[in-house]
Amino acid sequence: MTVYAGLLAAIAASYLAFGQPPGPQVSVLVTLEAKHGKTIPALEAPDVRVQQGKEQRPVTGLRPLRADEGRFQLMLLVDDSAQGSFDTEIDTLKKWLNTLPPNAETAVAYMRNGMADVTANFTKDHTAAANGIRLALGPGGADVSPYDSLTDAIKKWPGGGAERKIVVMVSSGIEALGGGYTSDNPYVNAGIRAAQTAGVTVYTIYSPSVGHAGHSMWRSSWGQNFLSQLADETGGESYDIGFGSPVSFQPFLDSILERFGHQYVLTFSARPEKKAGLQPVRISIPEKDASIAAPDKVYVPASL
Repeated sequence: MTVYAGLLAAIAASYLAFGQPPGPQVSVLVTLEAKHGKTIPALEAPDVRVQQGKEQRPVTGLRPLRADEGRFQLMLLVDDSAQGSFDTEIDTLKKWLNTLPPNAETAVAYMRNGMADVTANFTKDHTAAANGIRLALGPGGADVSPYDSLTDAIKKWPGGGAERKIVVMVSSGIEALGGGYTSDNPYVNAGIRAAQTAGVTVYTIYSPSVGHAGHSMWRSSWGQNFLSQLADETGGESYDIGFGSPVSFQPFLDSILERFGHQYVLTFSARPEKKAGLQPVRISIPEKDASIAAPDKVYVPASL
């Protein structure tokens, strides 16, 4: 205990020497991406820059994660208002769940009327989870807001401190509660905040909706914008091929799986705050010929 206390004192002294008081240690999942199809380079802690607001913060750790390493939770979240074209992807999704590493706990839920209907709870039995994938209800499952359903799914997420918490969200992205077609849509932003607070990374796959909304160009366009915003601000990726149904989800799913092999747990000393809450951050690797995907806000606990 004496050695541990001395180490903490030394760390605090080093931060003070640079004019920065020690702050809460915050960990965040980040994903390294190649630029222009080039090989993804190795990454070390000194390569990463973290800014909280306008202030640069010390990086205190960077640990690579293999796809089969650490506690890993993934939820497949499907819009129950999806067109019938979704039904042709059921076998593809089932097979993909069974390709996930054995340490991955998988779950399946359907977005319906602003709620998440869980059809398979988190389990390492991927075949059992895959059996929770069913036909979309179509008009009977028309969703008022997939982002409310995302928030509800996160509320139902089990505890336990998984290093990776992933949602793969299949939806048109159309928000029908009337929050406005703007990046400040309150329902979309509420879903983003819920994911950022819980440390959930969201990958989105565009799949058209049934009914009039499903072939309304401007609604579909904004739906894709919202899905892209959700993925980008949580550190994920958004996939689509225009406004039609994808020929297959397989290339998207392969891309998501490949990204799991280039993820790191980044830890930094956050700026001390009087109140707990989300704080804006910018995570970059300016000296590397690569990009890094990370949330643009992280939850920072209140300082003691």
